[in-house]
Amino acid sequence: MARRILIFDKPDRFVCGTVGPAGQRTFFLQAVQGPRVTSVVLEKVQVAVLAERLGEIIMEIERRGVEGADAPAIGDPSRPLDEPLREEFRVGAIALAWDDDDKVLVVEAREQTGDEDADIEVDDDDEEGPDLIRVSLAPAAARGFVERASLVLAGGRPPCPFCGQPLDPQGHLCPRRNGFLN
Repeated sequence: MARRILIFDKPDRFVCGTVGPAGQRTFFLQAVQGPRVTSVVLEKVQVAVLAERLGEIIMEIERRGVEGADAPAIGDPSRPLDEPLREEFRVGAIALAWDDDDKVLVVEAREQTGDEDADIEVDDDDEEGPDLIRVSLAPAAARGFVERASLVLAGGRPPCPFCGQPLDPQGHLCPRRNGFLN
């Protein structure tokens, strides 16, 4: 099957969201531009790191005085993911960049592969390779992504007060309590 490169240049919406109950959630990145809706699956930790790094980049471009970097966040953080919610691929690697010419943050999420050669660079012109989604975001849209990601991540299971691991509704075997149920 030929490689797909899904490009969203300043999409109408770029968000993370979840499906499923706390503890069993599936995390999605979703880009929407006009009638086009693309959703990819990733891990909770990938969402957390992406939001953290985007926040750091936004702070750095603000510090450098880039025009528009201090614009307020755009987007409604409570709005659910758009339909149809169909997984295009599972994300393996994520890359971030600042495009100084266009004054946008670029997020690339590459499909997870089982190949040993997954770290090899693949040009956009190559017919074969992992699928890719590339999203160019204005700083305000990136700030909106970070704010929503914080809410989504906080919506999970509460942490154990002793060890910090997520608590299941029935409790968990806490290593800090010598294996007693907490």
